[in-house]
Amino acid sequence: MRRLRTNLFVTAYLGVLGFGLAAHALTFLKTCHPAMYFIVWDMFCGWSAYETRCEVIGEGDSGTYYQLAPGPWGEIRPFGSAERRDYDVYGQFGHRLAANTLRHTEHEPIRRIYIVEKAWAKKYNLPEPVWELRYQTPKPTEFPCYYHVRAIYNDQGVCLHRVEDWLKTQYELCVLDNPRLRSDMRKGHTFFASNPRDRQSEVIQTVNYESTDTE
Repeated sequence: MRRLRTNLFVTAYLGVLGFGLAAHALTFLKTCHPAMYFIVWDMFCGWSAYETRCEVIGEGDSGTYYQLAPGPWGEIRPFGSAERRDYDVYGQFGHRLAANTLRHTEHEPIRRIYIVEKAWAKKYNLPEPVWELRYQTPKPTEFPCYYHVRAIYNDQGVCLHRVEDWLKTQYELCVLDNPRLRSDMRKGHTFFASNPRDRQSEVIQTVNYESTDTE
């Protein structure tokens, strides 16, 4: 009986791990339940060296820009210093936050809504004593920040432009800076790329491999 229980446990254990590996490889039921995190192979979860924040900006007919998130009723911080909109890592719901603010406020007609990503190196989040211990210099009061427009919507909420986050964009620019890789992409890919996350919004992005070609 003891041997049978041992064999059953080992079989179940290997079976669950095998299912997790297959789910990860085939992208099947990978996120169907929070418990899948414990069996899906996720050794390298992709923690970034950059801290990011999201800004939702509206452009009025007069050319004035307005901060549309957080709304006038205050901020929501589920955990730490990040606000609710900062958890939208794929930049899909910023326009909904903007629409909610516009729906409950008086304002001039808004013609564009911009979702802007702000990024900076996480090392600047270190407390001053830890910074001085690590770098032997006082922590700077100002440090480099990078602003990146991730999406643009019109006044009807239709997506006009969408790109990947700042890190992925920098990676793509590095790839496009390589003449050999640009040549391979021209041979093996079409000139149109559709993001799977944008299938419902019918957004098609034009991929221009010639924009950085200096040959």
